[in-house]
Amino acid sequence: MGAGHVHRLYRHGPSPVHALPPHAKLTAILGFVVVVVSTPREAVWAFAAYALLLAAVAYAARVPAAFLLRRLLIEAPFVGFALLLPFVAEGERAHVLGLSLSESGLWGAWNVLAKGTLGVAASVLLAATTELRALLLGLQRLGLPPLLVQIASFMVRYGDVVTDEMRRMRIARASRGFEARGVRHWGVLAKSAGALFIRSYERGERVHLAMVSRGYTGSLPVLDEVTATRAQWTYALTLPATALAVCLLGWTL
Repeated sequence: MGAGHVHRLYRHGPSPVHALPPHAKLTAILGFVVVVVSTPREAVWAFAAYALLLAAVAYAARVPAAFLLRRLLIEAPFVGFALLLPFVAEGERAHVLGLSLSESGLWGAWNVLAKGTLGVAASVLLAATTELRALLLGLQRLGLPPLLVQIASFMVRYGDVVTDEMRRMRIARASRGFEARGVRHWGVLAKSAGALFIRSYERGERVHLAMVSRGYTGSLPVLDEVTATRAQWTYALTLPATALAVCLLGWTL
């Protein structure tokens, strides 16, 4: 997989959550999200219990609440969509603070907000405690097709390269007095996007030729073999197992 690549979402720490193998954490988070999505929306207390479980994981991982809350801002567009549901949905109406709101829309908004927020929070905790390179190794360990793992690996490697190219092009435009202030400047931005695509494509060709010249035959060597002990699996699966118990109670109570 090559050299490590530390992303700004990752927060280095010596916690027991950081020490877990990546494929165990991926399995745990996936199981947790599936359980959360399967929970009936009327079981409001269950979602509060899920939030407490994630808070316990964040505490064990030594991830500050402020760090987690800042990363949750990524779901702002979904929050906006959820807030519109009570106004546009049909069905019986309820009057709240002088506003006529759809009861089904209110439940739908709650469903999107609760499950979406918990899913994003779980993903943020995974990214905060697992390096990108380790995530790729975990996906490979779980049997994801090697081609998809390679594509993800190249995205991780060269995402910053393309971003730097965009930054240099922006500086070049600014040094020539260009400022995008309206629709009439969209043509220049479109040409810049086309130039960026061509440069990225050409860079990709050069990288591929360099790999082939070094013996690349369609698969990358596995530099690390990650394994998980029974104790580590037990520790990792505590989260989805507890969430499953809460979900079953939510369906029966």
